[in-house]
Amino acid sequence: MNAPVIPNQVLLFSGHMIDAPDRKTPRFPADKEPIAREAIEALFDQLAAGPQGLAICGGACGGDLLFAEAALARGVALEMYLPFDVSTFLPKSVTFAGGDWLSRFKAAKAACELHILPAERGALKDGEDPYEQNNLWMLEAASRFGTEKVQFICLWDGKGGDGPGGTQHLMEEVRNRHGHTHRLDTTQLWS
Repeated sequence: MNAPVIPNQVLLFSGHMIDAPDRKTPRFPADKEPIAREAIEALFDQLAAGPQGLAICGGACGGDLLFAEAALARGVALEMYLPFDVSTFLPKSVTFAGGDWLSRFKAAKAACELHILPAERGALKDGEDPYEQNNLWMLEAASRFGTEKVQFICLWDGKGGDGPGGTQHLMEEVRNRHGHTHRLDTTQLWS
């Protein structure tokens, strides 16, 4: 599916993955998925997201795939950006959570324009983190139609991630360059 030539808005997403079964401190428990889906869909409604727009996200279980599904349901063109080839990405970011996440990833992948960082950008330089580089690549892609069109949506508790390149990193980059941010605060949504 090709993106519109000039979208009326670009919805850029980052957010928590579903918690791994052995996660010590819950962040996105699987039973909170319906709450997250409703919050994302409500924000799509508020932003009047539709076929004239473009959505950009990763492909991880949890926030990314909920966002992708909401975009596709509204006819928004979808671009998915992965920091690794699919066979490396799946166990790190999709299949560990079990459930139907693999089939949902495959459905979103089949309906989007897929971008894979090492295939399109080459090997990373020493010291570069694949998740940070993927965030910057998504932001660059979102900005290509003008920074004023970028609406950054995040499903996030406001805390630092488990490693580099998480939602906090992309939020800081967007704030430094654009300023259009919409935070779906999981500390409020889950309570």
